[in-house]
Amino acid sequence: MPLSGRYRAVVFDMDGLLLDSEMLWDRAEGELFRRHGDTWTFEDKLAVMGTSFAITALYYAERLRQPVERGVGLVDEMRELMKEELRRGVELQPGARDLVRRLREVGGIGVGLASNSSRDIVDIALAGAGLTDVFDAIVTSDDVAHAKPAPDIYLLACERLGVAPSEALALEDTAPGIAAAKAAGLSCIAVPQFAETDVSLADRVVSSLEELLGADS
Repeated sequence: MPLSGRYRAVVFDMDGLLLDSEMLWDRAEGELFRRHGDTWTFEDKLAVMGTSFAITALYYAERLRQPVERGVGLVDEMRELMKEELRRGVELQPGARDLVRRLREVGGIGVGLASNSSRDIVDIALAGAGLTDVFDAIVTSDDVAHAKPAPDIYLLACERLGVAPSEALALEDTAPGIAAAKAAGLSCIAVPQFAETDVSLADRVVSSLEELLGADS
């Protein structure tokens, strides 16, 4: 497999990259805003997609015209709504299952997951997608002091995989995720879902994970 000849580890983002979960986040955040008397928009989605819960908490509070200290409670409310969505099941992105499987079959290459979501959400999501036991290392926002776009999540993922960041490839779909991977010293391939996503820091941009199954990387 081409990826295995160049890297000692491949680290996947989860939401939007590995899992087709952005619609679920949309529904959860839409319901949150409805409960608090407002409407969730595409512009709102772009503003928080891929960011940390701390940044999202501040955004929610400001957007819903509530005190800043209410932001954490709003995020917690949204997280419970998201868990309900995930328990109903979540689909993988095209090519995701085959790419993970083929990487697992290659000797000497680690497969990791680096997600800005909390561990409870990651566990529910991976269980729903049938990917509970496929990663050599899983790092979530619960494991680090600073989530993406800080490099902490990717640095810890590489440490747990036993590779130098320069030997690892990150697969990301958001600007904060790409920034985190590059700040940590990884190569990064972007697989953006939306044309508005800033992918200028990525080393390469592809339209789907399926492109990585056979093309020279």
